[in-house]
Amino acid sequence: MENKDYLKGLNLAITISAKEGEILYQNDESIAVNGDARGRDLMGCHNERSQQIIRHLLDDAATNVYTISKKGKKKLIYQTPWYEDDAKQVVGGLIEFSIVLPDDMPHYDRG
Repeated sequence: MENKDYLKGLNLAITISAKEGEILYQNDESIAVNGDARGRDLMGCHNERSQQIIRHLLDDAATNVYTISKKGKKKLIYQTPWYEDDAKQVVGGLIEFSIVLPDDMPHYDRG
């Protein structure tokens, strides 16, 4: 079976980094939005406030979710750790999903 990169052409940006900060993977959308940062240090791409958040996410295996507006588009940013083990005991690094949200996005309560 072919080793296909199913994330490559998605219509959302995915960036994956190692715990030490090296950017390991970007799909096409991430490269288009952020430039090709593979192999670079994640901390070098962020200000001090963002670096503190990144350290917290890595140290505490935390998730950070928020929305931003950039170039007239509203985006959902979802940052969460990925794990080196199935028991979710060893944080391997972070994965970030950046998703453009449509202006007229419906919301449903399914309780």
